[in-house]
Amino acid sequence: QVQLVESGGGLVQAGGSLRLSCAASGTIVSIKTMRWSRHVPAPWSQRDLVASITTDGVATYADSVKRRFTISRDNAKNTVSLQMNSLKPEDTAVYYCYADIVHGALRLTYQYWGQGSQVTVSS
Repeated sequence: QVQLVESGGGLVQAGGSLRLSCAASGTIVSIKTMRWSRHVPAPWSQRDLVASITTDGVATYADSVKRRFTISRDNAKNTVSLQMNSLKPEDTAVYYCYADIVHGALRLTYQYWGQGSQVTVSS
């Protein structure tokens, strides 16, 4: 089995910084593009892709987080991180890492998600 375990997050004042990390473990053969998304629960019920990074390290960002967030990965350790600077109250959400992972002897590909990390930015 494979699992993604997140760490980091928490409460910070506007303008502050937080770092999220996500570690994949299990019978992993390879990990494709790794991503972070964030979910604002009801009544807004909004889920946005925040950032993604390919195996080769090519990163893309949502316009709302460009120049403030940085995604990085360590292929040797099967980890992905999200450094969040200049945080704003509108960044408040539950953040999830996820990735398509090739695993097991049959080399099956499945999308795995982390457990979610609450990020709260106070004004």
